[in-house]
Amino acid sequence: MQPYVKAFFDNTTNTVSYVLREPEGSAAAVIDSVLDFDQASGRTDTASADTIIAYVREHDLRIEWILETHVHADHLSAAPYLQERLGGKIGIGSNITTVQDTFGKIFNEGTEFQRDGSQFDQLFKDGDSFHVGQMRGDVLHTPGHTPACMTYVVGDAAFVGDTLFMPDFGTARCDFPGGSASDLYNSIQRILSLPDDTRIFVGHDYKAPGRDTYAWETTVGEQKAKNVHVGGNRAAEEFVEMRETRDASLDMPKLILPSLQVNMRAGNMPDPDPQGDVFLKLPVNKL
Repeated sequence: MQPYVKAFFDNTTNTVSYVLREPEGSAAAVIDSVLDFDQASGRTDTASADTIIAYVREHDLRIEWILETHVHADHLSAAPYLQERLGGKIGIGSNITTVQDTFGKIFNEGTEFQRDGSQFDQLFKDGDSFHVGQMRGDVLHTPGHTPACMTYVVGDAAFVGDTLFMPDFGTARCDFPGGSASDLYNSIQRILSLPDDTRIFVGHDYKAPGRDTYAWETTVGEQKAKNVHVGGNRAAEEFVEMRETRDASLDMPKLILPSLQVNMRAGNMPDPDPQGDVFLKLPVNKL
């Protein structure tokens, strides 16, 4: 089946969220939602999520899944907010436990922070499947950017998160704790083994030099032929050297510290203090 895919682009974080729906029917899923966050003031806003909610209600859709491709480091997830208003189960890869263990230590979360993935409704393993109405989705574990990255393949559509970008921009960074350029290369080969006409929907776009508009949909065939980092059967050793050299020159994402603390909790804020106030931590010299 060929699902219908509606994209929602967030200009602040360059994130693309998606609503995936049956070609005939009302079942749908939301992938990689955004909770707006102003770091200077510490204030959240739901404008991006509300746009998705309005679309879902306008088309009378039934949300069955709210999926995360990974624990994002560049934006906060709106999954709990969407779930409260639209329903659906929140799902992520089972290696979230590895991410929770790593960043639970970095943020000094203590024993009260559960590192078993229990904040999510579903933990997917490689090879698992799920359904959106009559459409079957298959789950590929595609680590490298993070240990818990997943690709969701539904019909002819593959949602790859940050693993691949548009062909003229390349691939994801691998220098966060638990990342691996070698793993990323192998994960990309799995994605590129899908049929050439498989539609690939990326998690971000930054407009590569020479391109005037944002874009987020490509195909396996285009990636194999044109991706500036892995196209043309680039050798693994060459890719790893390029990726590690490039990553060493990159700054940390602006929202990495708030994003990780919230997203490893399935989009929930840390527990409030006795007065009902919520705080995010700012670890020094940890990343």
